[in-house]
Amino acid sequence: MKRIDLAKKYNTPLYIYDFDHFSNQYNALKQEFKARKSLVAFAVKSNSNLSVIKHFASLGAGADCVSIGEVQRALKAGVHPYKIIFSGVGKKDEEITKALQLGILFINVESEGELKRVELIASQLEVVARVSLRVNPNIDPKTHPYISTGLNENKFGIDIDTAKRLYIFCKNSEHLDPVGIHFHIGSQLTDLEPIKEASAIVASLVRSLEKLDIEIKFFDVGGGLGVAYEDEKTISAYDYVQGVLETIKGLDVTIVCEPGRYLTANGGEFLTTVLYEKITGEKRFVIVDGAMNDLLRPSLYNAYHEIEVIGKEKREETLADIVGPVCESGDFLAKATPIALCEHGDIIAVKSSGAYGFVMSSNYNTRGKAAEVALENGNDRLIRRRESVEDIWRLEEEFLDDK
Repeated sequence: MKRIDLAKKYNTPLYIYDFDHFSNQYNALKQEFKARKSLVAFAVKSNSNLSVIKHFASLGAGADCVSIGEVQRALKAGVHPYKIIFSGVGKKDEEITKALQLGILFINVESEGELKRVELIASQLEVVARVSLRVNPNIDPKTHPYISTGLNENKFGIDIDTAKRLYIFCKNSEHLDPVGIHFHIGSQLTDLEPIKEASAIVASLVRSLEKLDIEIKFFDVGGGLGVAYEDEKTISAYDYVQGVLETIKGLDVTIVCEPGRYLTANGGEFLTTVLYEKITGEKRFVIVDGAMNDLLRPSLYNAYHEIEVIGKEKREETLADIVGPVCESGDFLAKATPIALCEHGDIIAVKSSGAYGFVMSSNYNTRGKAAEVALENGNDRLIRRRESVEDIWRLEEEFLDDK
């Protein structure tokens, strides 16, 4: 079905996802690891729709989760517990407890304080906690500062010297099993060298741990592979995998990688309907029914997404801001972008919206979240219905009569 017909069938704002693209991206990456033990764990935070997670699970993927809610989503979608990783800087005691009870592959630990909480909770549960330490290699990933995670100035991970001491602590603990090591230097990475440099640093630490009889089974290289939103030069799956493999020669480990954006971004589009055009002085605005609460990346990161008016013949374009109904000057989907003259009812596609789109949406201005639709083998199906205003206030209305 054509995109314009999908907009009419499901209304807008609307997210559409090409599941065939998702499969192709996953299979291409997994194929490059064919000569090594590997686990491709889909980064659930990039697109957490249950049907999306289930689709990747059906291909053999695991799940990289950054909250206990994401862990539970992954399980609900059919991911095997032993393919689930629980990451994140701030895990509450109840989240750690639940993760240990669920028997997931391992918990990625981000600090000494967290490690000691995991040990304490594991001792109370009388279990051994499988853990991996997230090492911060202090490498500049050369990406947007909001999604840079591998420098000492970032809140993520443990420095090399501290990590070595903590691995020794784990080895001597009755309730900790240090099965893995992890690093993730940032998102939307388009330069291979920082990844290789970080991997080499972490591999060196693994070799030094071997000499202390600390056996690391899982070498987790994180995610972050970038995609082309505009004209970025990206890293091929082959170069990425070969670059990592170069650094771990001689190590008998299972390689874990955690792609998110790489798998889904360019397989998704956000469709929105033109309400009006408005000229203020020399400034042109195209006002649409989609807003920053639906797709936050442009407002949050000043991120670029290609804009296309669909179902119309090619027309002369002039610069315009694509803006939504939310009561904020920061509510825009694009600024000063070339776009043809629009009419009420035209459908605009905001491309490369399959990652960090719907998952970052909100109910700001009491706006219901958009519907989500899957496209697969030429067929379309609804995978999340549009929220109603009743959905939004459901958790509040019972308290209206409280005194």
